[in-house]
Amino acid sequence: MKLLVVGGGGREHAIIKKLKENPNIETIYALPGNAGMEKDAVVTGIGAKDIPAIVAFAVEKAVDFAVVAPDDPLVLGAVDALEQAGIPCFGPKKDAAIIEGSKIFSKNLMKKYGIPTASFVVFDRMEEALAYLENAPIPTVIKADGLALGKGVIIAETREDARSAVRSMMEDKIFGESGSHIVIEEFLQGPEVSVLSFTDGKTIVPMVSSMDHKRALDGDKGLNTGGMGTVAPNPYYTKEIADRCMREIFLPTVKAMNAEGRTFKGCLYFGLMITKDGPKVIEYNCRFGDPETQVVLPLLETDLFTIMQAVQQEKLSELAIQFSDKNACCVVMASAGYPQKYETGFALTIPETLPHGAQVFVAGAKKKDGVLVTGGGRVLGVTAVAPTLKDAIQYAYEATDAISFQNAYKRNDIGKRALAAGKEG
Repeated sequence: MKLLVVGGGGREHAIIKKLKENPNIETIYALPGNAGMEKDAVVTGIGAKDIPAIVAFAVEKAVDFAVVAPDDPLVLGAVDALEQAGIPCFGPKKDAAIIEGSKIFSKNLMKKYGIPTASFVVFDRMEEALAYLENAPIPTVIKADGLALGKGVIIAETREDARSAVRSMMEDKIFGESGSHIVIEEFLQGPEVSVLSFTDGKTIVPMVSSMDHKRALDGDKGLNTGGMGTVAPNPYYTKEIADRCMREIFLPTVKAMNAEGRTFKGCLYFGLMITKDGPKVIEYNCRFGDPETQVVLPLLETDLFTIMQAVQQEKLSELAIQFSDKNACCVVMASAGYPQKYETGFALTIPETLPHGAQVFVAGAKKKDGVLVTGGGRVLGVTAVAPTLKDAIQYAYEATDAISFQNAYKRNDIGKRALAAGKEG
């Protein structure tokens, strides 16, 4: 069989490596992919948002199945276009992808159907938002309505920070048209948990929980990034919390989308906060998270392609999906200066075999004179699996020590909080 995976980062590399485990898959095309994936896929260079080119390529190559991984093409309707051309897909259609494409839509959905989330107010006019902030509780959270590369959320610690955030979104347009409408919401406190789930619109199967590390610097300091590392499972996500999430959040969300005529099929991501009042939704994503995918998929024991086909065919209830009871840790190796200014073009030295069977997922690399060089802010995700979280963390860091490139930067405390929480528990 021939498969097509839309996207070009570490998440897509993790998906491709997992799909490759199925012996019936002969070829996987990556659109656009990156140079570091060339051992695992045919890298095409076709842009993830160039939907006409993606469809034309899929038809020309007689692709049997497509996986649309990033948010932008999903929100733009890539799945709709591919399926209209006769290519079965894993991923939600445009009308369902709005659950991530519009924060206002998702907040109103939760309010309408009683799904626990932070209280919020929506604004279309800057003057009204600024007036509201004069008496709003501080800290507060300000979110651009649309997609903003995962960076459209500002936690304002002071009233002046809040005003500045509103002006930067609505007046200065730092997130483009995504900030034309904003949500100002209650600041929640508690441990964060990411739960990816497979759903065919009828059945929902949560994957192993994970813990992302968004801040650039050790000790959860510095700027927000796309993610500097992850561990799975998340020790804060107990069986009791999981059962409550299924009852109060997961199933109600699937039912709510059906009731709205926007049936969601694909990977539905729940960004949760475990507050003193119980779990609440911080955000939904309409796709696999990055870098959560890099720790969750290595723990998946059931064939990924079989699951994706079952989702597309609405037969998920017929599968018994299994995950390993081991632990995983992913450490992101980035370019120094990320997420702001950084240099690229440095040669990558990655051994063929890494200690303890660790895997490398390439997020940002290109070829220069036939040599693999750095090509982005986040360059590699290095993942190790082990019986204990302590060993998974140690093995992942040992693997990063075996890899080198000029200007390499990583956090040194990925999983530290999870280890401490596990001991408390």
